[in-house]
Amino acid sequence: MPQSHPDPGTAAPTAPGRLGVPVQAAEAQTYLFALREWVAQRRADLGEVDRAVLKLSQAEQVAITNDLTVALTFWKAVSDRLTLLETTFDGGRVGPVEAERLSTLIHGRLDSNTTEHLALPSSGSLAVSLPEACRLLDSLTRTLQARASLAPGAAEATQRITLVRAGIERTRDQIPLVPAGAQRDDATEKLARLDRRMEDLVERARRGADVGGIIGPLEIDVAVLERDLIVAAAERASAARSRVRTQQQVEELDARAAAIRALERACVEAITPAPHLAIPNVRALGPVPQAAAELTAYRDKLERVSRALDLAHETYAAGLAERDEVVGLVGAVGAMAASATLAPEAAEDVAELRRRLDETLAARPLPIARARALAAAFSAYVDTATRPQPRAGRTAPRPPAPRPQRPRP
Repeated sequence: MPQSHPDPGTAAPTAPGRLGVPVQAAEAQTYLFALREWVAQRRADLGEVDRAVLKLSQAEQVAITNDLTVALTFWKAVSDRLTLLETTFDGGRVGPVEAERLSTLIHGRLDSNTTEHLALPSSGSLAVSLPEACRLLDSLTRTLQARASLAPGAAEATQRITLVRAGIERTRDQIPLVPAGAQRDDATEKLARLDRRMEDLVERARRGADVGGIIGPLEIDVAVLERDLIVAAAERASAARSRVRTQQQVEELDARAAAIRALERACVEAITPAPHLAIPNVRALGPVPQAAAELTAYRDKLERVSRALDLAHETYAAGLAERDEVVGLVGAVGAMAASATLAPEAAEDVAELRRRLDETLAARPLPIARARALAAAFSAYVDTATRPQPRAGRTAPRPPAPRPQRPRP
């Protein structure tokens, strides 16, 4: 028997668990079934809106098309994520790895694996999770249905009033999440006005008045406020995650700087002349800022600090590596000389060169230029002294005698 779609007024299914908590197979199966039905219904709703828009005037079409495009963008993102979830679920074959992956796909950002960011006209690029996107799509769909004169579900005013009330209550739940200040005061005032309009609407309906002309604008305003609060919450969550990542980066850079300072001391104590580079102090940048613009500038500074630390690390490590290279060369050449049979004069020269090298290598800090030159001379001399000589008794062939010239007539 074919399964019927959920009622158009039905909200998106509640997502199981939270980010970082593995989703069990039974929970995932229930959620994916409900989400699949909900996605199909929302696509049908938006298709109905699209067909209704074609019957509106040109000006009304322009006004509604932008929001319809945004709604379809959200629907596409949710549908794509549903495909990934169903692929990961794989008919119920869910192990520990798949359970964690399902949690990440449900509660992670929708734009993390896409080339196209979700966007709203007023806020530009927006990173939201799957549940947040579903709630936004519910809100946008109700708004579009009202603007296109399509009542969600049925045309009866009582059902529309019920849906508006549900939207107001969802909005009321969002307000405590707004930080105290002007934003929360503004949202509270808007909600109070919506409450008063809702009370007036209910009273009119109770008296038997026709409320069809005033319920549509109220539906739109409730949906817009709910959408704006969800957007703001998503932006705050994204900023909070960015601040946490930035603080972690500060700790990592500070630890790297301490290690590179130790490398610098080791290099200065080991060789002379030693390189001298300034190692930045990441703590001098101050605490991680709260505002988004200041946070972006702060992260740019951290990037410059990271590049400076990379350069210092490479430079001091190269100085120590050069010392190790010289010491290794002297050891290898000395072993070659010890295993070879040298003429007495050559043996004395090799011993004298090795003595000077040992004196130089014992110095702290090591004069790296002198050590490099002596090591090169030592290597070249030993190579020459150990090279096979021509056998004794062999003489070079004599040149042919010149032919006598005839006297000229």
